[in-house]
Amino acid sequence: MDQPGARAWSPLRLAALCVAVVATTACAVAPLTGERPDGRNEPAAPGGASSQPQGESLEGTDTVEEFEQDIVGAEQLADEYWSQRFAGFGAPFQPIGQVVPYYRDGELSCGEQLIPRNNAVYCLASGEEFIAYDANWAFAVFQAVGDSFLFYLIGHEYAHGIQARLELDYSFSIERELAADCLAGAYLGDSVRDGTLRLDDGDLDEFQRGLEAVADDPDQPWFEEGSHGTAEQRIAAFFKGYDGSLAGCDLS
Repeated sequence: MDQPGARAWSPLRLAALCVAVVATTACAVAPLTGERPDGRNEPAAPGGASSQPQGESLEGTDTVEEFEQDIVGAEQLADEYWSQRFAGFGAPFQPIGQVVPYYRDGELSCGEQLIPRNNAVYCLASGEEFIAYDANWAFAVFQAVGDSFLFYLIGHEYAHGIQARLELDYSFSIERELAADCLAGAYLGDSVRDGTLRLDDGDLDEFQRGLEAVADDPDQPWFEEGSHGTAEQRIAAFFKGYDGSLAGCDLS
């Protein structure tokens, strides 16, 4: 997946993903691997990503530097996308502004709640707003299955921030999570349609396989707090946004 005129971002693949809801509990997720493949405890210090020369492909690469570049690229893309959409709504927009890694269980908190390992969260609590991700877990997934995971990861968490800005209310967590999947799909689909992103062969199939990977266990009751949806539900929600833009997502 490439961004013409800026960096080139390689094709994505997805694996196990968990999100937290606004200032509430984070959902549990089984780690893809126990430790980072290279045995290091931390992938890199945050904020060290550098620009990639225009037109150079990152496909098939898996270094710390490329991981950080993709995180930065996904955040920038989400900032730009939602800033433009809010201008269309006739409303001011404040980007989330903080996407931070963490490395240990409980190293960060959302309000009074500690954020566990093997997780990614959107937090709005105690006057703070940020997206946080377990860098070791996310890097292991990135190395194992590819970097589209990172664009979906940031897109889904950013969508929770959009839900907060629009003050959308949901009776069940599954409704909130499927709506965030739809918004993440719109963010990626619209970016492809307007030329900001360019898909590589197989990316759509990789999105589908990734959504299958992040689905709830078949025995998970849909009404339980923390439910995200079955594979079929998550795929349908994501591609409803991807194909139909925001018109396919319920923003009321």
